[in-house]
Parts: sequence; structure tokens; C-alpha cells
Amino acid sequence: MATLRIALRNVHRIVNTSAVAGRATTVFRPQYGWVSTYFSTNISNTQPLNIDLSNEESKRRVYNRLLYRSKQRGFLELDLVLGKWVEEHIHSMDENGIKALVNVLDLENPDLWKWLTGQEQPPEAVTVNPVFSAVQQKVLKNLNNHSSPEI
Repeated sequence: MATLRIALRNVHRIVNTSAVAGRATTVFRPQYGWVSTYFSTNISNTQPLNIDLSNEESKRRVYNRLLYRSKQRGFLELDLVLGKWVEEHIHSMDENGIKALVNVLDLENPDLWKWLTGQEQPPEAVTVNPVFSAVQQKVLKNLNNHSSPEI
């Protein structure tokens, strides 16, 4: 009985902590919000992405954060592919490009890798993302160039 009471108390504490943490404002949309992208009729999310590119310091912070997120995903293949692509293209992106990049970075690693390599067909909401399309074209081109010829 005491174990059940302790477990219930811990669950209550975790739920209350999560509720408070969810109210904090962040620069980027939380990762658990990506599901709504695929199942909503409105392609622009209900949560606005507040990306401040008004001065050099805020640009530098946003670029560094996105570069870090693209290189440190915990999935080696994606770390290499996304990190290299973001490093080459981030400084030429406008605000809409940055938002598209954030949406790609919010995707789950296994799904993103399968979609980029053509193992599975991505959802329509992902296919129309210009950053996803550009990265996918690069990945598929590299796969075609380095694969062995069919006999």
C-alpha cells in the first residue's frame, strides 16, 4: 500500500512539473508539437515560431542553436548529413527558411532518415517543406553517385 502511495505521489509531482515546464516560453516550438504538423489541415502551426533575426547577436544565437541541433541529433548519419547541409546553407536563409529548418529538426530521427533516403514515402506536410526537399535531393544524389551499378 505504501508503494502505491509513493508511486501516485511521484506521478502527481511529475505531471505538475511537466505542466509548469510547458508554460515556459521558448524560441522554438517544443519537439512534441511536430505531430500536429502532419494531422492538421493548416500547414502553418498553431504555435508561432518567434525567430528574431533583427540584429547580428540574435542571428548568431539562432544560427548557432540550429547548427548545434543539426549536428548533435544522436543519429550519426543524420548528424553528418544535416550538420553539413545546415553549415553550408544557414547563412543564406531568410526567416521562412529558418522556420522550415526548425520544422525539419523537430522530426523524429528514424522517420526523417527513412524519408530522406527514400525508404519510405514522407507525409505531404514534410514533402512541401523546402529544406526537407533540398536535403533529400542532396542525399538521394549522393546515394545514386556512390551506389554500385546494377547488373
